[in-house]
Amino acid sequence: MAGKGESSKDDAEEKGKGGKKKLILIIAPILVIVLAAGAWFLFFRSSGTKEEPPPEPGAVVALDTITVNLAGGHFLKVGLALQPTIDAHEVSGEKALDAAINLYSGMTIEEISSTEGRNHTKEELITEVKELYEGEVYDLYFTEFVYQ
Repeated sequence: MAGKGESSKDDAEEKGKGGKKKLILIIAPILVIVLAAGAWFLFFRSSGTKEEPPPEPGAVVALDTITVNLAGGHFLKVGLALQPTIDAHEVSGEKALDAAINLYSGMTIEEISSTEGRNHTKEELITEVKELYEGEVYDLYFTEFVYQ
């Protein structure tokens, strides 16, 4: 009878070892798949979604000086220069000049005479011009800014 007890103890150990083997056989492939997916995500996925490089500036093009009527019988004489991106096709200045006329027409001297006011309106103009030219303009510069 002692042999029978030992036999059942050995069977239990073998069953325990067999259970561990089955568990390892199930977990190992899952672990390999998870590691492979992680490696793919880190190395290959990020290289497929490269950020677009920032636009490079092209040659600056001076535009004709324009005179805009301000409020109160005053006027603004403003000269602009466009700097298209290097990849831009031929960029004409008509849209930028029209945007400047629309922005400054009717403004008061007080709105444009301070450095803060001039910078604020210039930022508005740059934003408008970049939208009008659909990203083909890198920057805009004042070449003349005289008000009376």
